[in-house]
Amino acid sequence: MGAEVLPWVFTSGWASGINAYAVVLIMGLAERIFHVAGIPDALARTDVLIGAGVLFLIEMVADKIPYLDSTWDSIHTIVRPAVGATLGYLFGHENSDLNAAFMAATGGFAALASHLVKAGTRAAVNTSPEPASNIVVSTAEDITVAAVMTTAFASPWLAAGIAGLLLVIGAVVVVFLLKRVRRFKARYDAWGERLVNGEPTSGVGALREPPQ
Repeated sequence: MGAEVLPWVFTSGWASGINAYAVVLIMGLAERIFHVAGIPDALARTDVLIGAGVLFLIEMVADKIPYLDSTWDSIHTIVRPAVGATLGYLFGHENSDLNAAFMAATGGFAALASHLVKAGTRAAVNTSPEPASNIVVSTAEDITVAAVMTTAFASPWLAAGIAGLLLVIGAVVVVFLLKRVRRFKARYDAWGERLVNGEPTSGVGALREPPQ
């Protein structure tokens, strides 16, 4: 795979931060069925494929249930970066030990960054009272991971560029959403204080913005 190792590591790391089990499953099946060059042989093992498949199905359900998805994300704060680092090591271990360590770090950091973006997005989405938004966001994430990983089979550098762009966009969206959530919470707290103090909770007086 040569020079294409780095984009593969970054892309698989980014994708692992969103859905690590889907990444392992997609890459393992690609190696097992299509014999895609460069994918570590360990991912095509039967036990690895079965384990990744079962965990992927569990995550596919848990990731679409409000608040359970955030709990699942908390549990996977260690798991997803660990998977990203492991994939990076597997890609780089055939060269020098130093290269393997660098690739492991790259995969782990990429996975951690995308995981934080995912977790932040879900925390904001969970402020919505209906479950449809969680289902839409989760499904979009799964489709995006599959599309980017599939793109990597044909053009690793293009896939890495897309992953990097999505990471930046995701970070911007998270900052925007969290600011909206904080403003909403400030309004809600101000409304609660007016209710406790016997002040009007509707009308012109109630529409005043809380102090920033």
